[in-house]
Amino acid sequence: MSEPRKKSGTASPGGALSGGIDAILAGIRVPDLPYPPGKLAEGDVSDWRPLMASCWAEQRDERVTHVIRSVNLDWSVRQVNAAYIADRIMDLFLKTSGLHPELSRRIARLRFYLAWRMNLEGPRAFDPDLVQWLDGLQEWRGWSNTGGRSGKALLDQLQSLIVAVSATFEDEGIAALKRFCEDWTTDARKREAQVEKLSRRLLETEQGASRQRYADQIARALLGRALQNRRLPEPVARFLRDNWYRLLKQAAWSSGVDSEELRHGSKLLEWLVWAGDPALSDKDRNRLYQVGEQLGDRVADVWQRVMSEPLPAGALDGIESVLVARLRGESVDLVDPLSTPAPLTWQSGWLSTTKPEPEELERLADRWFVNGEGQKQERRYFFAFLEDSGEVLWTNGAGVKLGLQGWVEFKKEMDAGLLRPLPELTAFGKVLKDTVSVLADVCEKQRKQRERAAQEARARAEALRLQREAEAEQRRAREAEREAELARQREEIEQKRIADEEAERQRDLRERTLLAEKQVAGIKLGGWITVRAEPERDPQRLKLAVRINASRKLVFVDRLGLNRQEFLESDLVQGILEDRIRILGSSAEFDDTLTRVVGRIRVGRN
Repeated sequence: MSEPRKKSGTASPGGALSGGIDAILAGIRVPDLPYPPGKLAEGDVSDWRPLMASCWAEQRDERVTHVIRSVNLDWSVRQVNAAYIADRIMDLFLKTSGLHPELSRRIARLRFYLAWRMNLEGPRAFDPDLVQWLDGLQEWRGWSNTGGRSGKALLDQLQSLIVAVSATFEDEGIAALKRFCEDWTTDARKREAQVEKLSRRLLETEQGASRQRYADQIARALLGRALQNRRLPEPVARFLRDNWYRLLKQAAWSSGVDSEELRHGSKLLEWLVWAGDPALSDKDRNRLYQVGEQLGDRVADVWQRVMSEPLPAGALDGIESVLVARLRGESVDLVDPLSTPAPLTWQSGWLSTTKPEPEELERLADRWFVNGEGQKQERRYFFAFLEDSGEVLWTNGAGVKLGLQGWVEFKKEMDAGLLRPLPELTAFGKVLKDTVSVLADVCEKQRKQRERAAQEARARAEALRLQREAEAEQRRAREAEREAELARQREEIEQKRIADEEAERQRDLRERTLLAEKQVAGIKLGGWITVRAEPERDPQRLKLAVRINASRKLVFVDRLGLNRQEFLESDLVQGILEDRIRILGSSAEFDDTLTRVVGRIRVGRN
């Protein structure tokens, strides 16, 4: 019986997984990580290969994100996200792998290599050979850091991993790591065949030893129970401790604890003790005589049946001499049979061993168990339950015996929590898939949040634009309203001015009309007026010849009394107002008279 091996079904990352890693590298944003303030030019991004190689060579247990935060260099978004993904994968691997903490801690240091390769190749950093090797580490789930040979062999192999990954950093290729994984797989196949052989051999050996051990303990327990608190003659004690112990052991081994042979041997043991102990048989000498007569024959008969050979000659001589002395009433020297010839160690519990129920045994067998915590924990494999001795056979999972433990003690430790089943292991491939799935969901949520934020920003910008346009429209409306009000006010002022001017004109017109009417009314017969028919011609002088009051008509003639013209008073007034007609006053008459006089004188001279 050997430990069942769990085969890994994980190969290279699938399409969805690859797409998820690419999306996470490009899109996820994690608070408190050293992202660049803006997009860096390719020449401005720091080369982190020497830093990652140094951390791997020193076998540091820090997170990659802590390392890149601790140095003042410019990292790209892809580098920061690669570091974060590597940390998340290896942190989850540390918690859920089920491997010994020391082993999982050493494997988790690959985070520096994975971060570096993810920045270069994205999902191709998880090479199928590497993932298969990491999944195959479940073979070592029972490994404990106890300093044993098998433990040191694994640590030596992991030293080869350090060399292979360091060569990968130097060569900037993965050939050295692939060779390491291939060599490891080859060694694992060889180990599997060897473990199967060792486990089968160990089970055969331990089952035989268990039967021998059980027979020995049953014989000791029967002797110890029968001889406890008894004082026997030395020959009887010696026969029981030597010959009869061998018979009881042989009966239990060859025929079983429930056999007729063992029951006969146990019954004769009680008769031998009764016959040898004066405290039990002194009160009934007749019965002692009867037992003494039959005892030798019965002992020889049972010996022959169990041992398949006659009882050694002289083996019962000492017992017979003791019985003869006892029947004669002679005293015999007594000894403690549990201490003669040497102290006898025995446990009565072997006479009533507890066997597990088949269902319980099926549930607990072929499983790994662990005791202790953290780095000090030790793991052991429930390799087999030895039915004869009722013991659990513990191994290291590689066919090497770690020890035996009684079933009762095993159950006590289980119930007290000192020993507990090893939880189910989680393969690296599943850790990788689960981590990428979770981070991809986070990345998708962040993308949707950014899109929603962008939409909200655009909506706010549009709302702000509309608000500003509305405010501008309102300002324009208020300005137009103000301009309209100003125009209205100007119009009112203009209208008022026009009205005032019109009123002034009307007043002036009325005054001029009154004055004209007065002048017209004041024209006397013979009074002169000037009439300008056309603007370019000189005005014509006319004299009032007739005034007709009934029709309010005035008749004018020129100097010679010709060219009669008639005017209504209203027409005359209108002409005065239009400055076409002018009423001449006394000065005008004087000018006119002077003109005539001067004209006559000139005529007379001529």
